[in-house]
Amino acid sequence: MALKTRTDPADMLSRVARNWGWALAFGILTVALGIVALAWPGRTLVVLAVLFGIQLIVTGIFRFVAAFAFDMLSGGTRVLMALLGVLSLIIGIYAVRHLAVSLLALGLLLGIYWVVSGVTELFTAISHQEMSGRGWTALMGGLSVVAGLILVSYPGISLVALAVIVSVWLLVFGFGEIALAFQLRRLGHAVRH
Repeated sequence: MALKTRTDPADMLSRVARNWGWALAFGILTVALGIVALAWPGRTLVVLAVLFGIQLIVTGIFRFVAAFAFDMLSGGTRVLMALLGVLSLIIGIYAVRHLAVSLLALGLLLGIYWVVSGVTELFTAISHQEMSGRGWTALMGGLSVVAGLILVSYPGISLVALAVIVSVWLLVFGFGEIALAFQLRRLGHAVRH
C-alpha cells in the first residue's frame, strides 16, 4: 500500500520556523567572531581562518543537502546550490588542513567563494518572486559579491586588512542571520494563528 504524501506549504513553513533558534544562534556566533576578529586582527588571523574554514564546511554540507532536500527549488537553483555546497566544503577543508599555506591564497579562495555565493543568493532572490525576505537575500548576495571582488582584485592586501574585511563581513552576515531568524519566528507565529 503506497502512502500518499502531500506537502502543505503552511506545514513546511511551520517546521522551518520552529527551528528559528538555530539561525539566531548561528547569527550571534558569527557576530561574536566578527567582533573578536575586529578587536584583535593580528592575533586572530589564523584562528579566524580555521573558524571560517569550519563555517564553510558546515555551510557546504547544509547547502549540498538543501539542494536535494527542498522540492521547491528549480533545476538551475538546485545545481547552483549543490555546486556551491561542494565549493564551500572544499575551500573549508583546505582552510582547516593547510594553515601554513599563504593566507594570500586563502584570501583569493575566499574572494572566489564570496562571489559565487553572492551570485547564487542574487539568482535566488531574482528567480523566486514569492520568496519572503527576498530583499535581505539580494542585499546579502550583493554584499558578498562586492567583498569577493575586492579580495580577488587586490590579493596583495595586508593580512591585517584581510582580517578586517573578513571581520566586517562576519558582522554583516551575522546580523543578516539574526534578522532572518526573527523573520522565521514571525512567520511561524503567523502560520499557527
